Amino acid sequence: MNNRMLFWGGKPKALTFSFDDGEKQDIRLIELFNKYNMKGTFNLNSGLMPEKADEKSKKLALEQIPTVYKGHEVAVHSLTHPFLERLPTTLVVKEIMDDKELLEKYTGYVVRGMAYPFGTYNNDVIRIIKDAGIKYSRGVGAHHKFTISDKWLEMDTTCHQADEKVFDLAKEFVDYDPFKSWMSIEGWLFYIWGHSYEYRTEEDWARMERLCSYLAGKDDVWYATNIEIYDYVEAYRGLEYSANGKIVFNPSGIDVWMCRYGETIKIPARQSVNLK
Repeated sequence: MNNRMLFWGGKPKALTFSFDDGEKQDIRLIELFNKYNMKGTFNLNSGLMPEKADEKSKKLALEQIPTVYKGHEVAVHSLTHPFLERLPTTLVVKEIMDDKELLEKYTGYVVRGMAYPFGTYNNDVIRIIKDAGIKYSRGVGAHHKFTISDKWLEMDTTCHQADEKVFDLAKEFVDYDPFKSWMSIEGWLFYIWGHSYEYRTEEDWARMERLCSYLAGKDDVWYATNIEIYDYVEAYRGLEYSANGKIVFNPSGIDVWMCRYGETIKIPARQSVNLK
């Protein structure tokens, strides 16, 4: 089949950010994201955050979560940021479930994403977070590519925000013409991670603003959170085809798009479409 996955709205590319630890610099970073209509996922250690705003703390307060992170995704980062693979099973469960429960209390929604503390994990940790209802989890590996993970609980990224190649990668991403190159059957995903506290100077902030400005406002890019990427890709990968490949059924609750022989086709949620 000559079918290629497009992202939401028929866009061939997607951009997402993932930032860890919930420190106060997140406020300025989110203001920057909002200015350029970017979407981010913020992985929080709720056990290290004060309940009320505290000038002495480097962390945002739990009570600030609903307002500061509005329009973005809040995800698990463990309760207290330990090396999860070094803990007994009972404590891993507590680190994940207690963080998840507190974050859900303040966000008002089911928290389904995660980033591993220190980027480290093992098979036991993967099993535990899967049983806890975590759908994806990010490490700190950077492959400098725009591919979409097949292992949602062992996700790597395109690059760190301070990577020396980030602007080169941004140019490659922006310049990519999906209608002239058919190197992949799925759209391109640019996945950038970091910590907002890494912006220590005004020069650091100006560099990040240049990156956002350069990547913003592209008609062929979907700006999404990590969980939006997960839900969409899973919906597309879950399409069901007739024996001859000419009918496609979308059993999910999410509209998806594909490119077939150069034509953009929408497959609405829970509907079938006849393909030419």
